[in-house]
Parts: sequence; C-alpha cells; structure tokens
Amino acid sequence: MAISLTRETLAQAAPKLAELTQHILFEDIWTRPELSPRERSLITLAALTVQGRDKQLSWHIDFARQNGLSEEEITEVFTHLAFYAGWPAAVSALNTFMEKS
Repeated sequence: MAISLTRETLAQAAPKLAELTQHILFEDIWTRPELSPRERSLITLAALTVQGRDKQLSWHIDFARQNGLSEEEITEVFTHLAFYAGWPAAVSALNTFMEKS
C-alpha cells in the first residue's frame, strides 16, 4: 500500500526533514525577493515534471494556483515542457493536473 506524505505525516515519519522543509525551504528559499512565489512555482512545476515526480507535483499544482497561476498557464507549462522534457513527462504532468481539477 502506497502512503502519501502530508506535512503532518512527514513530521511524524522524519521530524528533522519536516523541520528543514518548513524553515529552510518554505520560510527562506521560497520567500527570497529575487524571484516571486509565482516564478518559483513555474520553476518548481518544470523541475518536478522533468523528474517525473508526480506525487510532489500534485501538491505543487495547488500551491501554484495559490501563487497566482491560472489553469491555462499551468496547462501551458506542461505543453511547453513536452518539447524539452519529453512527451511522456508532459502527459504524466497533465494527467496529474487533470486529477486535481
């Protein structure tokens, strides 16, 4: 049985990793002024798509919406990536996106 980690289950399974994720990744890296949260979401969607990280992509699709990306822009990210990350990666990402819609 596959387990999907949430922030709460990550904290239970690996407290230090959860702490580092919260304090370094989300409270430091994601808040640096050189890139906006919207830009960081674009980069993150691309990186996760290229790596085929669909479980993490699912959470980041919702986060990208919170950071101002429209449904059309998210779809366009995956369409654009088909030419750079490959068709299977883009179609997998679109499948994850459609499951979230």
